[in-house]
Amino acid sequence: MTGVPASAAGGSSGAPGARGPATAADGTASGASGGTPGPAGPAPGPEDGVRTARGGKLAAAAVNQASVWNVANLLTMVRLLLVPGFVALMLAGGGYDPAWRSLAWAAFAIAMITDLFDGHLARTYNLVTDFGKIADPIADKAIMGAALVCLSALGDLPWWVTAVILGRELGITLLRFLVIRYGVIPASRGGKLKTLTQGVAVGMYVLALTGWLASLRFWVMALAVVLTVATGLDYVRQAIVLRRRGIAERAAALEETEA
Repeated sequence: MTGVPASAAGGSSGAPGARGPATAADGTASGASGGTPGPAGPAPGPEDGVRTARGGKLAAAAVNQASVWNVANLLTMVRLLLVPGFVALMLAGGGYDPAWRSLAWAAFAIAMITDLFDGHLARTYNLVTDFGKIADPIADKAIMGAALVCLSALGDLPWWVTAVILGRELGITLLRFLVIRYGVIPASRGGKLKTLTQGVAVGMYVLALTGWLASLRFWVMALAVVLTVATGLDYVRQAIVLRRRGIAERAAALEETEA
C-alpha cells in the first residue's frame, strides 16, 4: 500500500506489477535488484547498436537512391540526352536540308513537351528531388541554348536575339540564387507565357518554312523577345522588393531580440 515497488525495497521481483516498468524500459528485469533476466532476454550490446545504426543508414541511403529514379527525373534526363541529338540533326546535311531540319524539330518538340510534364509530375506526386532541382533548369537552358546558337550559327537568327534570350535566362537564374536567402521568386504567368512563346518561335525557325509562315515566325520571335525582356525586368523588381523585405524583417527581429 506504500506504492514502492518490491524490487526497489529489495523484495522479490515476482510481485505483480513490480517488473512492468523496468521491463518496459530496458527489455529485462531490474538489474539493480540482482534478479535474473526476464523472458525478453539480455539487453542489446554495443555491437547490436552499431549493427542497427549501420542497417538504418544503408536502408535510408537505398530509399534516397531509389527516389532519384522517378518518372519526372527520367523525363529530365531524356531532355538532356536530346540536346546532342538535336544539334547533330540540326547541322546534318550542311544545316539546310529540310528533312534533317524536320527531324531536329521533332527532337526539339519532344524536349519542350517533356519540360511541360516533368515539373507537373514532380509537384503533383511528390517526386521532387535534389537532382531534379538542379537538372531540370539545366536541361531547359541547354535545349533552348543549343537551338538558338545553331540558328544563329547558320545565319537564320541574328546573334543579338540569341544574346538577349540567353543573357536573360542565365541572369535571372543567377538572380534567384542571390536572393534565395530572403525567399523564392515564384514563376509568373508572364514568365510561363514567355517560355511558351520562345518554344513556338524557335520551333518555327528550326523548320525550313517559306512564304507567309516565314514572315509569321519573325513576329512570333519578336513577341518572344519583348516578353523575355519585360519578364526579366519584372523578376529584377521582385528580387529587389524581396531583398528589401527580408532585410527589414531581419532588422525587426534583431531589435526584438535586443529589447
